[in-house]
Amino acid sequence: MSTLLSICLFALTVGLCLVLVRLFRGPSLPDRVVALELFSTMVAGIIGILAIAYEEALLLDVAIVMALMGFMATIGFARFLEQGGRRND
Repeated sequence: MSTLLSICLFALTVGLCLVLVRLFRGPSLPDRVVALELFSTMVAGIIGILAIAYEEALLLDVAIVMALMGFMATIGFARFLEQGGRRND
C-alpha cells in the first residue's frame, strides 16, 4: 500500500507543477481560474492521500475545507467575469 501511495503522491505533485505553469502562463483570465480550481482540487487530493498514509482522520477535514474554498473562489471569479471583469472608470 505504501508504494501505491507514493506513486499517487508523485503523480499529483507532477500534475501540480504543470498546473502552476498554466496558472502563471495562462493566456487569459478564465484559463487561470480553471487552473486555480484544479490546483485546489489537487492539493485536497494530496492532503487526502497524506491522511490515508498517516492514518489521521483530521486531515480529511482539512481536505474538505480546501476543496470548498477552491470552489468558492471559482464561484467568485465566475461572478466577476459575468459582471464584465475589470473596469477602468
